[in-house]
Amino acid sequence: MRAFATFLAATACIAPLPLAAQAIPADTARIIAEGTNNSEVMKIAQYLTDVIGPRLTVSPGMRRAEDWTAAKFREWGLSAVHKEGFDFGRGWESQGSFMRLVEPRVTQLTMVPVVWTPGTEGTVRAEVIVAPMPDIASLARYKGKLKGKLVLISDPEAPKDWADAPFKRWSDDELDKFDTFDFSRRPQLDFSARQMLSRAREAFLKEEGAVGYATMSARPGKIVGGQGSRFAVGDSPPLPGFDIAQEDYRRLARLSAMGAAPVVEFASQVRYDDSDTQGYNVIADIPGTDAKAGYVMAGAHLDSWAASDGAADNAAGSAMVMEAARIIKASGIKTRRTIRFALWSGEEQGLFGSRDYVARYLASRPVPEGTTGLAARFAWGNSWPITPLPGHAQLSAYFNLDNGSGKIRGINIQNNAAVGPIFADWFKPFHSMGAGQIAIRKVGSTDHAYFDAVGIPAFQFIQDPLDYGSLRHHTNLDTFDALKAEDMRQGAIILAAFLVNAANADKPLPRLPLPTKPNEGDYYGYAAPAGGR
Repeated sequence: MRAFATFLAATACIAPLPLAAQAIPADTARIIAEGTNNSEVMKIAQYLTDVIGPRLTVSPGMRRAEDWTAAKFREWGLSAVHKEGFDFGRGWESQGSFMRLVEPRVTQLTMVPVVWTPGTEGTVRAEVIVAPMPDIASLARYKGKLKGKLVLISDPEAPKDWADAPFKRWSDDELDKFDTFDFSRRPQLDFSARQMLSRAREAFLKEEGAVGYATMSARPGKIVGGQGSRFAVGDSPPLPGFDIAQEDYRRLARLSAMGAAPVVEFASQVRYDDSDTQGYNVIADIPGTDAKAGYVMAGAHLDSWAASDGAADNAAGSAMVMEAARIIKASGIKTRRTIRFALWSGEEQGLFGSRDYVARYLASRPVPEGTTGLAARFAWGNSWPITPLPGHAQLSAYFNLDNGSGKIRGINIQNNAAVGPIFADWFKPFHSMGAGQIAIRKVGSTDHAYFDAVGIPAFQFIQDPLDYGSLRHHTNLDTFDALKAEDMRQGAIILAAFLVNAANADKPLPRLPLPTKPNEGDYYGYAAPAGGR
């Protein structure tokens, strides 16, 4: 907050938007009372994790989550509850797997299947070969050596010491450092080289007669993930893939290096489902009193990876968004603007659900000529010009939660200086709950990004990290035990208050100018002399 004091002085000429009299303080008090006395946020999170479990996009678990969350919105009295579909791909579900070392000794190995890879036909017994394949050129060195083998394709790099404690909360000094204007222009993400390597490697392994492949987990401590990206119908990988815990992976590599010829047994039973290749966002409204006033919106992604129950990522955010809806509805608060709630699908594969919403209702962008499939989806966010659709002016603000279950400490305002004093005022009732930091920085990589990219005021809250990044994010440890009840109650209350404030503001939140194509460079180029420099 110290850094923001200077910011407030510099922006004193920007007047906060007046709020309807009912919004503060009476409605805030009602929100706090309902959110503390009658909270259901942990019940929601427990059902999503303990009962439903993994929610991989288009999987049976995700289908159950879509139906259950829609039913809860209806039970609470929300309106226009529905699912909106977008093209995605095939469903996949693991129905059990194991791997164990059987020679030179017997011991269980920790691993998970890579999602969307096929299963095995019963139990497979195979020798292990270490064959790092970091690029296409490296494939040729293993020709004729892989038949009947489980191929370890990662470099078994040496262990690294923990640099930081795995669990933490932000200090005031750390929060102040977030208040830094972002001058960067985020480049288009190019997944083509990675996809080319993956496809070439898998085709080579199949051609050479390998029985499967394995990668080394990105984190120590028997943590595994198993992320994959081959979800298009008719484009599944040809071989079973596994993500093996670092400690077990290195053991296999050491045994191989010393000539002990490790042999493993493994099995993986999976089920593909092509009955419905659409992903679905779940949408619900609390109608406003003025049909012409537009709406404000909150969202979180409901989908998860499959290694565990997707608790911190992102049952936590989904539960807080749902609880905010319940709080507002149960409190009987009326707002001028409609408040819309969205539970997104396909976030983990590239923000597909939120991108579809933006493209459908808010703005159009051209698809670069010759670009198809996944490349077209990723290129959409970096194509020009942006053409607002009729719904663009109707959406006043979007708020997102996707940083685990840590308490809200503030908000990133995406270089939009004019909203800083407004949000600082909205945070005043919550200083005693540890919230109030206004950080002008611009962040991405989650569902607010496409809203922000087309000029909608869209914001991601700052949350205490806890052990989200170190232990839980995309791993087999992401269970209900990761969640902090008091933090999640606080988060749902603050989200509900922000939504009510935004929905009752006399004017929509200030907007930045509609983004335009950035200059190609920040310097003057010159032609190299003949023959080079």
